[in-house]
Amino acid sequence: MNLEKLEQSIYDLVTETSTNLPKDVRRAIKKAKDAENAGTRAAMSLDTIATNIHMADDNISPICQDTGLPTFKIKTPVGVNQIEIKKVIKKAIARATADAKLRPNSVDSLTGANSGDNLGEGLPVMKFEQWENDFIEIKLILKGGGCENKNIQYSLPTELEGLGRAGRDLDGIRKCVLHSVYQAQGQGCSAGFIGVGIGGDRSSGYDLAKEQLFRHVDDTNPNPDLAKLEDYILEKANTLGIGTMGFGGEATLLGCKVGVMNRIPASFYVSVAYNCWAYRRMAIDVDATTGEIKNWHYQDGEKISFKDEPQTEEPKSEKKVVELTAPISEEQIRSLNVGDVVKITGRMYTGRDAIHHHLMSHDAPVDLNGQIVYHCGPVMAKDENGNWTVKAAGPTTSIREEPYQGDIMKKFGIRAVMGKGGMGPKTLAALAEHGGVYLNAIGGAAQYYADCIKSVDGVDLMEFGIPEAMWHLSVEGFTAVVTMDSHGNSLHADVQKSSLDKLALHAERVF
Repeated sequence: MNLEKLEQSIYDLVTETSTNLPKDVRRAIKKAKDAENAGTRAAMSLDTIATNIHMADDNISPICQDTGLPTFKIKTPVGVNQIEIKKVIKKAIARATADAKLRPNSVDSLTGANSGDNLGEGLPVMKFEQWENDFIEIKLILKGGGCENKNIQYSLPTELEGLGRAGRDLDGIRKCVLHSVYQAQGQGCSAGFIGVGIGGDRSSGYDLAKEQLFRHVDDTNPNPDLAKLEDYILEKANTLGIGTMGFGGEATLLGCKVGVMNRIPASFYVSVAYNCWAYRRMAIDVDATTGEIKNWHYQDGEKISFKDEPQTEEPKSEKKVVELTAPISEEQIRSLNVGDVVKITGRMYTGRDAIHHHLMSHDAPVDLNGQIVYHCGPVMAKDENGNWTVKAAGPTTSIREEPYQGDIMKKFGIRAVMGKGGMGPKTLAALAEHGGVYLNAIGGAAQYYADCIKSVDGVDLMEFGIPEAMWHLSVEGFTAVVTMDSHGNSLHADVQKSSLDKLALHAERVF
């Protein structure tokens, strides 16, 4: 086999997966966008998502800054050297990372050191299988941490909030799958897709669940019971009112695919792999002799470009649109309420897990009094002059910072934090005490927000790696929604409560 051509084929697969959503996913998003009520936060969010999809395709840049943990599933003819393929995949991954098609996401689990090239012990994930065809099939999924953290596994029988007891039967499975959508709320960048694995053990159940994510969005399950379950879940999940980004609305789930395998008598697992709207999976067929791509998967049907899509009117529920420039006063912050839209111009600083942990016991490298901290791990590259540029910069899931956030805001005088998915009661209490707000940006909209960043003015704590460093960003017209204010109000808590009430309506046996 020509290994240089194979490397180029895999590099092209990685680039396409990271930057260009498949046709079936685009159609599902378009359907949700068209069905959403005009003039709502959900409609505004779907507009931003649509714009972002087009920008990523146009710029050949990552749709979402969290390019996840690359997972390959490879089928090879008998006699093909899988060891050589592994080496080539690693070379292609390192090259794609250097070209800013992937964010460096490989971190040593003991030291926290970032390898910088997405390689390391066990990474990227590569799973091989032999088959009797004469070509190689290579599947790739890029599943970000925000949605990966909302994966969930149930052991039946179990008690479920809102739904009661789930037994070891199809109706118990139904309850688990519906509950999995509820528990994700907006933290997994809804509206999302789920793959479900019934049976197996803990590890094979999750593997089966993730395998379902390679199915076409609009296919029909050959098992009539599972086909009925998939249709039921897709219909009922969209009655929970969680909506896009957890803002409320009509679109909570865009696809549900279920697989089943045998189990041992003592164990009954239902495993759910949650995937965000930025559903990045692709597959190619490769000539086993030349290494060249013979066929791309997911190419059937219409491709929605989202170029020149009509924009929704300003959300009716918004009280106002507020221009913010840091440093921000406490008085300005306390004038904001849940539902207000803010547009940020000027300076803000990124800060994720490593930064928050560091700031608990160290001084800040910059004066953060009155400033905005953005929960973001951007994709960065250097231009021809050696200056840093932002290639992708959407928000990361904020709830991970819940143990630190309130303390850090009070310690350093931070007035606003921005991310996605909301935060918990400790942060909400600190916002009221200190005078702060939580701003929700649109998860996955990495190109849309990168376009708002006009310059990178500095960086601190690079020893934590590019995603975890504190980047100093100059922004213009950076839009987000106030979802937690200084008056004790939280849109996230409200949506969670109302969706639990709606979930409870489905407690009675159906199957």
